[in-house]
Amino acid sequence: MMLKRKLLALSTTALCAASLSVSASAAPLKIGMSFQELNNPYFITMKKALEEAAASIGATVVITDARHDVAKQTSDVEDMIQKKIDILLLNPTDSVGIQSAVKAAKAAGVIVVAVDANANGPVDSFVGSKNFNAGQLACTYLAKSLDGKGDVAILDGIPVVPILERVRGCKDALAAFPGIKIVSTQNGKQERDQALTVTENILQAQPKLKGIFSVNDGGAMGALSAIEASGKDVKLTSVDGAPEAIKAMLKPNSRFIATAAQYPRDQVRLALAIAMAKKWGANVPAQVPVDVKLVDKAGAKSFSW
Repeated sequence: MMLKRKLLALSTTALCAASLSVSASAAPLKIGMSFQELNNPYFITMKKALEEAAASIGATVVITDARHDVAKQTSDVEDMIQKKIDILLLNPTDSVGIQSAVKAAKAAGVIVVAVDANANGPVDSFVGSKNFNAGQLACTYLAKSLDGKGDVAILDGIPVVPILERVRGCKDALAAFPGIKIVSTQNGKQERDQALTVTENILQAQPKLKGIFSVNDGGAMGALSAIEASGKDVKLTSVDGAPEAIKAMLKPNSRFIATAAQYPRDQVRLALAIAMAKKWGANVPAQVPVDVKLVDKAGAKSFSW
């Protein structure tokens, strides 16, 4: 909570200061935000926080949903450039593939800050969670809950840096437990339906499975449905801190035992504040890592985004 208060204080101060500059200018600030998807409570929460922040400083916002299609995201960014945005907050669906759009935005004089996942190209800054730590926390908790032994599986996702880092952090944590064996790594695509099917297959192929790590809560909810339907005692951890996951963890005898929570509201507020500081001439950090927090059943009682 101390971290969250500090982040909120920082972003609020920066936004308030920036609002004075906005109000003194001839035209309202125009902010564009391109999301990799908006079929996810995490990004919906981020979108609402951005809209609230923009409204508080009298700025206008253009928001698009790439639907995990880098060609669409590139086109969306090009359209925003034509609409004369001042700031682009970019949540890339493909960190490498979006590079041409980043270059085009910078060539047009747009401030570009990547949010949640970094993008290749000349971004001014990147604000995102400590994803390696998130995977490490979730998988350390999983291993300890299994008394340091047993077969586990990893539900992977799309190949963007945050997901890769979560998996890397998970594997790093599990390596500290010689009795833990990773028997399967499958792509659940961070989606409930896909993760459910993938988990069903894993459970069938690995009858001795004791634990699963999912790279996000959306996939974890699909995995949880498969675990519950199987009747097996397979423990589940994840990353995000989504309301649905928190609720599932609080159910009696839940197999969902912990999630490494992120702070989507804080990420986008910080990104906007940094972008505005850059626009008005400040030197800004190349990266702003945001801490994560391990939330288990006890912590879930008081946690929310």
